[in-house]
Amino acid sequence: MATWQETFRGKCVGAAQALAAVRSGDRVVLGHAAGEPKVLVEELVRQADRLTGVEIVHMVSLYACEYTKPQYRQNFRHNALFVGPTSREAVNSGRADYTPCYFSEIPRLFRDNILPVDVALIQLSPPDSHGFMSFGVSVDYTQQAAQSAKFTIAEINPQMPRTHGNCIHVSEVDAFVEVDHPIPEIPLPTISEVEEKIGAHIASLIPDRATLQLGIGAIPDAVLKFLGGKQDLGIHTEMFSDGVVELFEQGVITNRYNNINPGKFTATFLMGTQRLYDFAHDNPSIDMRSVDYTNNLLVAGRVENLVAINSALEVDLRGQVCSEMIGPRQFSAVGGQVDFVRAASASNGGKAIIAFPSTGKNGTISRIVNVLSEGSCVTTSRNDVHYVVTEFGIADLRGKSLRQRAESLIGIAHPDFRNTLRSQT
Repeated sequence: MATWQETFRGKCVGAAQALAAVRSGDRVVLGHAAGEPKVLVEELVRQADRLTGVEIVHMVSLYACEYTKPQYRQNFRHNALFVGPTSREAVNSGRADYTPCYFSEIPRLFRDNILPVDVALIQLSPPDSHGFMSFGVSVDYTQQAAQSAKFTIAEINPQMPRTHGNCIHVSEVDAFVEVDHPIPEIPLPTISEVEEKIGAHIASLIPDRATLQLGIGAIPDAVLKFLGGKQDLGIHTEMFSDGVVELFEQGVITNRYNNINPGKFTATFLMGTQRLYDFAHDNPSIDMRSVDYTNNLLVAGRVENLVAINSALEVDLRGQVCSEMIGPRQFSAVGGQVDFVRAASASNGGKAIIAFPSTGKNGTISRIVNVLSEGSCVTTSRNDVHYVVTEFGIADLRGKSLRQRAESLIGIAHPDFRNTLRSQT
């Protein structure tokens, strides 16, 4: 019987040979975000001339999405489960598709053959002494895609952090391509005065011993900036970035009171700078799990004092939240927002927070509106919304009538738009 080392070596091939497994009409799922297999995707595009009608499925890409360009219209069709900056134009121009779904549901789409996976292209850390590899910074749906695919091809990258809580054995992968390239970094955001004010308001809602769900960007980082005086905070989230590392090093985040995973950071993917990736590497306090665990209402809803912090593009005076469309144009997606809004509502002591600047387009439009823009959609329903926060304060909508909600939301709208909003109610 072959050793795992012999099995591994026997499956190591060049990128061109590995990608020959992709056939016209296949559905190909890419590893997510910072875990996208850069070399494999580049080779897939190089082989475009021999392919037609290949569906490429993923959420956020940190690369250029070359396969969405007009010249590849006959070769590839992108199916976006989240619309990001590099896929947005293709989706809204009709060259790519968007499939609405909660982040927590994506593994099920693959597992139950709702979206059968022909080929999974993933990125892994090198094998350990037992032949197991880690999904590193992106476990999310990537793990299930690898398990469900008819054929799985993995980049093996020594620069991919080895994270705990997930693994796949060399025997479960069909082909390996050895690479050595940096994991893409996300620069730290610049925090504006408006975002600082929002961060301070949110921080006032966070008690000691709370467990946080938060994302990436200026508002989450602004919140973290104001948590230095808190004690024994925890993290159960779909993703986190560099600001969390700083609070851990200050002793603010201990995860001591995370009742379902004490002592652990629980997440499904990571994006940030090399500092974050170094922190994650072989760190037993970081538990990287699939998204149908981290974002599962039946799991996250059991976390006590869960505070979920999410953003919005518009909120109407009834409390309906749009976080994914600008009018009829798809801007992003639901992601894990509703997963965690509902989990925080189910949590003992939990709080769900929607936060955003009160205006857009350089102060020319209000993001608190009488009705959502025509053609847009409701991301978080008025039945789920709890706290709404802008730089002008906090509106607690739970248990409020529609009239009371309108009054509360007008009170945190920009003063330039309050009279107009009142005249519309």
